[in-house]
Amino acid sequence: MQLQLFHRVSSQNKYSRPMPSVSVIVPCYNEEQTICLLLNAIYTQTYPRAELEVVIADGQSTDRTRARIEEFKIDHPDIQIDIVDNPKRSIPSGLNRAIASARGEYIVRMDAHSVPTPDYIERCLKALQSGSGDNVGGVWQIEPGNDSWMARSIASAASHPLGVGDAAYRVGGNPNSVDTVPFGAFRRILVDRVGYFDESLLTNEDYEFNTRIRQTGGKIWFDPQIRSIYFARTDLAALARQYFRYGYWKAQMLRRYPQTLRWRQLLPPLFVACLGLLMVLSPWTEIARWLLLIQAAIYGITLLGVGIQVSLKNRDPFMIIGVPLAITTMHNAWGCALLLGLIRKSQVKRYEEKT
Repeated sequence: MQLQLFHRVSSQNKYSRPMPSVSVIVPCYNEEQTICLLLNAIYTQTYPRAELEVVIADGQSTDRTRARIEEFKIDHPDIQIDIVDNPKRSIPSGLNRAIASARGEYIVRMDAHSVPTPDYIERCLKALQSGSGDNVGGVWQIEPGNDSWMARSIASAASHPLGVGDAAYRVGGNPNSVDTVPFGAFRRILVDRVGYFDESLLTNEDYEFNTRIRQTGGKIWFDPQIRSIYFARTDLAALARQYFRYGYWKAQMLRRYPQTLRWRQLLPPLFVACLGLLMVLSPWTEIARWLLLIQAAIYGITLLGVGIQVSLKNRDPFMIIGVPLAITTMHNAWGCALLLGLIRKSQVKRYEEKT
């Protein structure tokens, strides 16, 4: 039903000259609910279908993901779709397996939770061919994973500046050179220059890949007209696990590239550290109790204000509660994990393996 957000555009015959070949790479694991939404969105792209191939790196899914892919292939024989095994089941290993199998001149990375607009590939190649950047991407239009009030609140929180800072791909902005973009599209030869995705990072592999591009003189380009729907988590527990992973693997990124730290990434761990320190000191000193009260009051009032603002904008009264809960979960999970990832690496690694 989310596909109805976009107009179906069919212009497969408008090109009068041969177009470059494009490989769409997709890492996935147990995505039976969304994989066909993605495949249909790729099938209805404005880019010539004859020049497209889809390479899906499947982490040995235990649900009906592969069956759904095979059914789609049978119903749509005019597009090349290949499945490669990803026994490590991690995103970077899946990306690397897919790239190794890709035959296209250009690589367009997508996610099994996403639905690109019909002109997504066309706009990506236009930006690359114009020299705007070495890796290009655009905006995530974040949508709820289901119709529950919490899922709606999480989707709104995940695109609000208080929740995610000034990340252009989440909050929007003007075409510009940026630190990173979600997914991304690039020439295949770029991998020969900077290397494959780092398989030692189970999350944050995009940022690390883009950091290497920038360190070798390349440019990451953000174009707000390149758009895709991304389905957010549906409950606070799943959101907390997601942001805990983000925070932990950001810490591992910072061990290698400390210069990449940005203010939006620093604030949550500082907030958590200050909150924890004041809670420890408050039984012993009145100053700490007052500072703890002031910090909690400012944070609570700010969250309530954002909840009211988003609730009025979306005409959804449940968001008054849901958005503050989601933002608090994101901040604390990210902040705690980043601190633990820096201080107690081995123990957090064991947690990551269990989840």
